[in-house]
Amino acid sequence: MPHEGSDWARRGLRDSRTPFVKIAQAIAYSQPVYLLCRKKSDIDDLFCSKQNIIFIECDYNDTWTRDYAPLSADSSEGKVLLDFRFDGWGGKYEAELDDAVGRYLGKKGYFGTTPIKRVEFTLEGGSIECDGEGTVLTTSSCLCNPNRNGGLSKEEVEEVLRAHIGARRILWLDHGYLSGDDTDGHIDMLARFADRETILYIRCDDPSDEHYEELSLMEEQLASFRTAEGKPYKLVPLPMCDAAYGDEGKRMPLSYANFLISNKAVLYPTYGDRHDREAGDILRGSFPGREIIPIPSLSLSAEGGSLHCSTMQINY
Repeated sequence: MPHEGSDWARRGLRDSRTPFVKIAQAIAYSQPVYLLCRKKSDIDDLFCSKQNIIFIECDYNDTWTRDYAPLSADSSEGKVLLDFRFDGWGGKYEAELDDAVGRYLGKKGYFGTTPIKRVEFTLEGGSIECDGEGTVLTTSSCLCNPNRNGGLSKEEVEEVLRAHIGARRILWLDHGYLSGDDTDGHIDMLARFADRETILYIRCDDPSDEHYEELSLMEEQLASFRTAEGKPYKLVPLPMCDAAYGDEGKRMPLSYANFLISNKAVLYPTYGDRHDREAGDILRGSFPGREIIPIPSLSLSAEGGSLHCSTMQINY
């Protein structure tokens, strides 16, 4: 939840907190939610219902829990939570408090008896996309960036992913770009698995748009990927939002790929854009049997992220 010590304060905390409240309540109708906050008393009046929401008071720098909360994994000894090092997206922002959140929650018992394992390797949750069966989709612009781990090769990064998260196959995207994105190309803004044979991705159809070339090359590379069985993936394009500008005329990173899958629903970001309904219809067709819930997320993108970036699922 945005607090007075974060960049959100300059936008007005009450308005900044609104999408977080909507996200928490949309998830809480079907599963428990842990909500980080500085002071519960500061946000009590924002909720029409607190059912299934556990408020956790702790210290943190910012709200992008996707990138600093522990990653859930299975090991030979059972479930484990992996606490990778978080350095503020390659040292761009202060992140010492964020980096300590996972260990704090573990010590306080919020993960039960599931062990939390520190991994001294810089990795953000939004930089990898998994199909749940050993295939990882990621970007070389982020994981091989010199500002992460000194600039490792793909092979060196793959060794870490295989050793710690059980990756069997890594699919590398070498193209893909989203203006205003400070993460050096997180995959969760570009392309996502709907299931083990289907990838949803952002497509730009406007040759005059700054994203057109890179996203077209990304689409070509996605078409070259194969499933574990050697079949082409079913590729489902999501529309590109019209350009929208925030602080100092900077284009905001608007992406419908930043959806969140919960136990019974798919929450997806809307931006007051003419493509909002189309994106919802595409997701409805890609996730049959799940409720599709729109979450107004333009204010999230004004701070550089979106819906998926603001959350992390924990399996313990």
